[in-house]
Formats: sequence, C-alpha cells, structure tokens
Amino acid sequence: MSLGADTEVGTELFTQTRVLDRARLVRYAGASGDFNPIHWNERFATEVGLPGVIAHGMLTMGVAGAALTDWLGDPGRLVSYGCRFTRPVVVPDPGEVEVVVRAVVGSLDAEAGTARIDLTVSVDGSTVLGKAQAHVTVA
Repeated sequence: MSLGADTEVGTELFTQTRVLDRARLVRYAGASGDFNPIHWNERFATEVGLPGVIAHGMLTMGVAGAALTDWLGDPGRLVSYGCRFTRPVVVPDPGEVEVVVRAVVGSLDAEAGTARIDLTVSVDGSTVLGKAQAHVTVA
C-alpha cells in the first residue's frame, strides 16, 4: 500500500487483529533466547504477582510492527519504530489472545518524504503498548 498525496494527518490506514497463543510464546522464546518462566510457567507467573503467563513485550511490539510492514508491502520503508510497554498481554492456556493493531497517520514531513504512523495496540479494549510510533517513507 502507499501513502498517497491525498493522505492527511488523522487518516486511518488499517485495523488488524493478530493472534497469540502459548505455542507462539514458546517459538519466540527459542528464537530470542528469553526463557523467563513468566512467559511459559503459569504457577511461576502467578507467584510473582502476574495474572498469568504473559507474552514477551518484544513479541507484542514485533506483532504490531509486522502488521505495519505487511500493510506497507515493503519492510524497507520502515525507518524507525518505538514504543513503551504499558500493560502485560496475558495468554491463556488453552486458548489465544487477540491483539488489535490500529494505524493512523500522526504527521507528515513532505520535505523528508516520511510520515509518522501512530499505532494503537490493544487487547480486550485496553492499550498494551504506549506511544507506539513508526516513521516510514512515503511512496
């Protein structure tokens, strides 16, 4: 997709839902080397005060970033991306959790040929990533 000349600040680009389950947490743990038991052991997670097993923050961030780069069609258009981790994503077993990613144009820089995309990343209506922003090239 592209951000055309008619794109304005406030334009909603997409809303997508991505699914996380325990199997995905295990695959991410293996890929990242992060085997903290809060990401796979229910007993341990609750003993340390969590509501249950939680997704890795970087996995949640990556899922949101992938939604954006999938929409862009070219991950090379992503210039920068950052966020704050504001709320844990509890992943049930059995079952899955839906992560909703909404992208809106936050600002445009015609001189630089870039746009700031503001992502709202939520689970069950609660925001889980704060100040999730990406800068992308405008094609």
